[in-house]
Amino acid sequence: MNERAPLPEWPLFGMAEDVRPALRRARDAGQAVALATLMSVDGGGPRPPGTQMVFAPGIVAGYFSGGCVESDIADHAYACLADGEPRSLVYGEGSPWPDIQLLCGARIEIFVERVPAGDPALDELLAAEVERRPVVWVSDGYARLCGPDVSPWPEVAVDRAYDPVPRLVVVGGDPTALAIAQLGAQAGFETTLVRSKGPETPPPISGVAYRREEPDRALAALEVDAWTAVAIATHDIDADHAALRAALPSPAGYVGLLGARRRLLGRLAELRAEGMAESAIARLHAPIGLDIGGKAPWEVAVSVIGEIMALRYARDSGSASTTAPAGSAAAPA
Repeated sequence: MNERAPLPEWPLFGMAEDVRPALRRARDAGQAVALATLMSVDGGGPRPPGTQMVFAPGIVAGYFSGGCVESDIADHAYACLADGEPRSLVYGEGSPWPDIQLLCGARIEIFVERVPAGDPALDELLAAEVERRPVVWVSDGYARLCGPDVSPWPEVAVDRAYDPVPRLVVVGGDPTALAIAQLGAQAGFETTLVRSKGPETPPPISGVAYRREEPDRALAALEVDAWTAVAIATHDIDADHAALRAALPSPAGYVGLLGARRRLLGRLAELRAEGMAESAIARLHAPIGLDIGGKAPWEVAVSVIGEIMALRYARDSGSASTTAPAGSAAAPA
């Protein structure tokens, strides 16, 4: 059995919402992993069902409670790596470990399984991530399947969907666009900054890709899909218009435009005059972002990333920009 090292004192590993990069690192190193999945939560725990953690020698990712149970789960995970037997863990009411309690008073159930490095389901999961295909992972702790349409069997314990990694395309190059791109990358988006005819040197921002084409060519090259958000922030009417023409008819799950509300009606009229469908125009979020009152670059960035996430989780933010533009620009619906 591999000896378990103590968890780091600063739990940066918990900032990894998506455990697939950790699974890939272990798989590529030829290491089996213990994959822990949060199955149920009673009493308002900090993480929702489906949240996962990964444990392998030198690798830990994800979190369930912010420090209450992770160390104990790591012990069970390493025992699972040693004997291959899946475990069902309960913390809170009914737990066999009453001395381990979540400070929030919740009760959680966690399933731990050993996944070998050469498991076909793991290979399919990681291939789907690269190819941006949604898949479902089902497992009973001994056998597992992964694919776009997988039927569970009676013994299945884990039935979890994986979507493609969220992407963010920011069109622009001023401080606000840079702040949106940087915060997006830090928030886990695969982020690309598009600045037509911009400098040949990419922006010095970690985790942000860079393209210099016109917006239509950049979006076509990126193969925009439903898990892609497009934030247009050029401060140039012609550049904004070109980006809107390319983004609104695309499959992008979110299209937002930075700019003054008083100019929105004219921009929408231009799109209609060019024959753009009302269904495409109605997808626009403008003015971009949640209405938090700030206009500094980082304040706008927070509002934009916040709006994208609010829409992802189907939350109604109350901002005018989360309604169809007709509602905030007095245009016909």
